[in-house]
Amino acid sequence: MLSNQSKYAIRGVLYLAIHADKGNKLGSAAVSEETNIPAPFLAKIFQKLSRAELIVSTKGPGGGFYLTEVELGNSLLDIIECIDGLEAFNTCFIGLPNCSDKNPCSVHHIAAHWRDQLIAELKLKTIGEMAESARSGDFRIF
Repeated sequence: MLSNQSKYAIRGVLYLAIHADKGNKLGSAAVSEETNIPAPFLAKIFQKLSRAELIVSTKGPGGGFYLTEVELGNSLLDIIECIDGLEAFNTCFIGLPNCSDKNPCSVHHIAAHWRDQLIAELKLKTIGEMAESARSGDFRIF
């Protein structure tokens, strides 16, 4: 459902949320090395997220990426929407081209319920909450 770019974006942002702040900015190469995400790909992802104000970027000596309290309040869905858009959530579960509530496929109503729940959860979970859960060992990001 999610592209590799969205998956990498989520992992990269969560890594920043855990390990970087205004006093300890990280470059995309350092994050790439720690998370095993291809460096050029991650650099482009971070540029896109920075332009969308989902992460902070500073240039020059001591520059890098980090998140403030504002960015930590963004949701996982914000990251996905920035990278992939929300179209992936609206495609037919079994791949039919014209599937909708008015013209459903055989699993539309099951998949639509699951999709709606997933979107709601992704919208509720903030980057800060996810980072705190990762810090406490509830799950891993790489």
